[in-house]
Parts: sequence; C-alpha cells; structure tokens
Amino acid sequence: MANGTIIFDEKDWQNISPEQRDRLIYNTLVSMDKRLKTIEGKRWFNSGCAFIGGIIGGLAFTVAKSLGIR
Repeated sequence: MANGTIIFDEKDWQNISPEQRDRLIYNTLVSMDKRLKTIEGKRWFNSGCAFIGGIIGGLAFTVAKSLGIR
C-alpha cells in the first residue's frame, strides 16, 4: 500500500469475511471523500491558472497573427 491503494481481485474478495469487506468499502469511501475535498479546495487556484493560461494563449495568438505565422 505504498501509493495509498489496495488491489483485490475477485478471488481475494471472495475469501475475506463480510466484516473485512465492509471495512474495506468504508476505508475506500473515506479516502475518496478526502481526495475530493482536496480537489474541490483548490478551485480558485485551478481557475486562476486557467485564466492566466487563456491570457498567455491569447497573447501568443495575437503576436503570431500579427507576424503572419500560420
């Protein structure tokens, strides 16, 4: 579990107890919730980067157009 993931195949899943299954499902949902909150928390940063990238791309297009580059 070095990268935070546990991989089970169908055979492993069938051999564990229902309590272990419930615990794995719970841990997976908690992990997903934590990751989504982290992504949603970076909303302003991502929007800002997209805005600045749009400005840079627009300027590059304007310069290329004025220089006659296709």
